[in-house]
Amino acid sequence: MRNSRALAATGAAVAVLGLAAPTAAAWDTPSNIVALPSVIARGGQMTVTVDGCPHGGTMTSRAFPTTHLTPVKGANETSKGVATINGNARPGSYDITVNCSGRTLTRPAAFTVIGGVRGGIGGSNSSGATPTDIAIGGGLVAAAVAGGGVFWMRRRAERRV
Repeated sequence: MRNSRALAATGAAVAVLGLAAPTAAAWDTPSNIVALPSVIARGGQMTVTVDGCPHGGTMTSRAFPTTHLTPVKGANETSKGVATINGNARPGSYDITVNCSGRTLTRPAAFTVIGGVRGGIGGSNSSGATPTDIAIGGGLVAAAVAGGGVFWMRRRAERRV
């Protein structure tokens, strides 16, 4: 009877330790990569937060250079970094690869780069008027001159009567 109780207690202890071991090993493994904003223009800054990265690390992508992750004070096991998107990044989805404590995690399609917008007058990407714009503008001016001439001629004719 005593042997069966000791055997049961030992089995329970091994089961508890066996279940806790994978959880303890997972604490230093990067997880849950969050990029904000998830849609960004070229040249913009993006904040990346990584759980399971208590000592900081690095993050890389084809859209920005290697950037350092620093631990967040008050948040256990979390690090964050700010990356600046390259000005020549092509529009599309990009992955982020994080390296923390020698362990690597990649989040596919973590963010999307959109084409940049040139600011200023109208934000247009074309410079100057196209031949179509000139033809339409010229046609409108000609119609306005012709309409004004007809109106003027009719008003002049009414005064003579």
